Amino acid sequence: MRKHFFSGIQPSGRLHIGNYLGAIKQWISLQDSYEPVFGIVDYHAMTVRYDPLEMPGRVLDAAASYVAAGLDPEKSILMVQSHVPEHVELAWILNCVTPMGRLSRVPTFKEKVRQNPDNVNMGLFGYPILMAADILLYRSEIVPVGEDQVPHLEFTREVARRFNSVFGETFREPVEVLSKGARIRGLDGINKMSKSLENCLYLDDSDEVISKKISTAPTDPARKRRTDPGDPDVCNIYSYHRIFSTPEELEHCAHGCATAEIGCLDCKRILIRHVQEMVAPIRDRRADLLARPDDLIEILRLGAERARPIAQATMAEVKAKVGVAVG
Repeated sequence: MRKHFFSGIQPSGRLHIGNYLGAIKQWISLQDSYEPVFGIVDYHAMTVRYDPLEMPGRVLDAAASYVAAGLDPEKSILMVQSHVPEHVELAWILNCVTPMGRLSRVPTFKEKVRQNPDNVNMGLFGYPILMAADILLYRSEIVPVGEDQVPHLEFTREVARRFNSVFGETFREPVEVLSKGARIRGLDGINKMSKSLENCLYLDDSDEVISKKISTAPTDPARKRRTDPGDPDVCNIYSYHRIFSTPEELEHCAHGCATAEIGCLDCKRILIRHVQEMVAPIRDRRADLLARPDDLIEILRLGAERARPIAQATMAEVKAKVGVAVG
């Protein structure tokens, strides 16, 4: 029987190639050796202001995007967090063994306060506990994460140790499996690829949009004219070539840039073709899935149906340990 691990998917909008290459592609590759539980974590999405009327559509959009990117509902469990109430039930119990002082030291809390200064709520403060509950509920032994998420997983291990020390051995301490995917800067060449900075190549961008975005993206600032030689190592477009292009194309672009034998647009045309080839099948599958919302709803219903027995078994043990199981 394959073991489980949990990975949370926030229904926060469109996915970009950084999401896919930096994490999702690697996580999905684990489907053959584990039975992952992919949760669309709508409760986490409530920590910032949102339009309730848009949430159902955002959930379906996230489901379509992940299935289109390669999540196989036969191999993995795809469910909505709010459809499995044991998530918040375990989070409440973990709240009761977690000191507030430790929560206040979570690295991302101050950043979240900065981003949401007029909505600093208890959910925002306590979301790491719900995140820990998500992971521990499925007895995860591993959790695939990016380097920036390692502190959150260490917090989860601390919560597990604290619970075990108070109520007896219950939870394993999950270990991180660091993503081996590419770390991609945004098209601006400065910041991490981010929806809020509008520097993304999205997985549902049309071929025309991909072409326009890459064609207008900055390159080596030293190449002010077509005849100016450049330095591929400081060109953000060349960093994309390292991910998408063949060794021969890499050499062609590097030599052509350094000697000014080719212009930046020539270099970009090669990249445009590769990105279009990667995005097109994901974009088409996503559109097909969104055209059949009832099928997506059924995938999510069946996912919750498969997830709940696992969650219920964990909660039965936890309730017995904390003394609230009766009968």
